[in-house]
Amino acid sequence: MLNYFFKKKSRLLKPINFEYVFKKNCVQKNFELTILGRPNLLGYPRLGINIPRKNIKYAYKRNIIKRLIRETFRLLQHKLTSMDFVVIAQKNVIFLKNKNVINILENLWLKYRQ
Repeated sequence: MLNYFFKKKSRLLKPINFEYVFKKNCVQKNFELTILGRPNLLGYPRLGINIPRKNIKYAYKRNIIKRLIRETFRLLQHKLTSMDFVVIAQKNVIFLKNKNVINILENLWLKYRQ
């Protein structure tokens, strides 16, 4: 049985982890979302989320986007390569419906499959 939890070990928590991904990464982009990835030696993928207040003004909208990102990662993490990922949201993402955001995320995650 597959483990679909999103545990603390699956998160990028410290700034040094984010810097590691930002320095040298492979990028999957869309007009609304960008996923940066860099291989790690842990054997499982980890996720970091970066949604600047400059891009999305209201906290409740940023939180909705974060939930959608976490949920798609949680469901697909067992299919992803062992990498550290940082998802960055652009301004245009707030104009999309949740279903469209999920579809975009799933298509971007597909490129990082094992």
